[in-house]
Amino acid sequence: MTTIAIGTEKGSYLLEEEGDGWSVNGPSFPGWKVSAFGTAPDGTHLAALGSNWFGIGIQRSPDLSRWEQIESPPAWPEETGRKMEQVWTFHTSGDRIWAGVAHAGVFTSDDQGVTWSPIEGLNEHSTREDWQPGFGGLCAHRLMVDGDTQWVAISAVGVFRSDDGGATWEPKNYGIAPVGRPKDTERPAVGYCVHSVAHDSADPRRIWRQDHSGVYRTADGGDTWERIENGLPANFGFMMWRDQESRRLFTLPLEADTNRLPVEGALRVYRSDDDGDSWELSGAGWSEAPQFTGVLRGAYDGDGKGSFCFGTTGGKVWLTKDNGDSWSELDLALPRIGALKLLG
Repeated sequence: MTTIAIGTEKGSYLLEEEGDGWSVNGPSFPGWKVSAFGTAPDGTHLAALGSNWFGIGIQRSPDLSRWEQIESPPAWPEETGRKMEQVWTFHTSGDRIWAGVAHAGVFTSDDQGVTWSPIEGLNEHSTREDWQPGFGGLCAHRLMVDGDTQWVAISAVGVFRSDDGGATWEPKNYGIAPVGRPKDTERPAVGYCVHSVAHDSADPRRIWRQDHSGVYRTADGGDTWERIENGLPANFGFMMWRDQESRRLFTLPLEADTNRLPVEGALRVYRSDDDGDSWELSGAGWSEAPQFTGVLRGAYDGDGKGSFCFGTTGGKVWLTKDNGDSWSELDLALPRIGALKLLG
């Protein structure tokens, strides 16, 4: 049975497959924005909440139905003057959980998400004065970990890598086209609006990147990047996913930064079977009706074994169980979707 957790602007919903249809349970946390889901090392479920009035919160649950709010979510030291605006993502590796937040930074927990500590080497990086927000804010929204080597993607700043367990960090954006800068100006260290990244867990230095300025890959952990856009109808978007079992890549092109909607209203995922050398339309089942809706950077997930789903700003959910050969739109409509986790 497939279960999907959905985070929206108006609470969270749990979708469970029942025969040929789906049950919809929720909303949980009505009135709260639910911005991220995660799983602690012991299997405890995590949900990140946000409110314009009450700030952020993190809830823990053993079963996705009974939730308890932790007392000490990630918080900026008062002297920084920063506001904790949102938890964008959770990432669990070994016995540790990482949380990427806005106002951009990373925090970790070694006690199943009960308490959190800042990663000072990144959060107080020497380039921080030059960090600027993108349209969605200044957010650390993707984390990848391979032992002592760690990556974080920050919009609109770029990708950073640490090779010493998070003590020190370096920007890794060489080859990415700067946005809004004359060609004859000096290349900046930061200011690259990365939208999403995905890496190969068998070879973590191979990373694919959907950026504000295009679609890229690296084979050296981010030291150098190259464009990979052959076959795509547009190079803008917020999705990049790699299915580990098949080694297939997925992205969903949007027309441009000035019109963040599917090209000509055709909501379509594209896939690559050659590491991004070329792209083609992914499978069948797409609606012929115009779909003027977007997909946000946290609103997709897969199991690495052929199942993958995404939610839209129009509250619709699409799913494939055969690695993109066929797609189906679930018969439901939810509030604007910003977070999604495929649970089984």
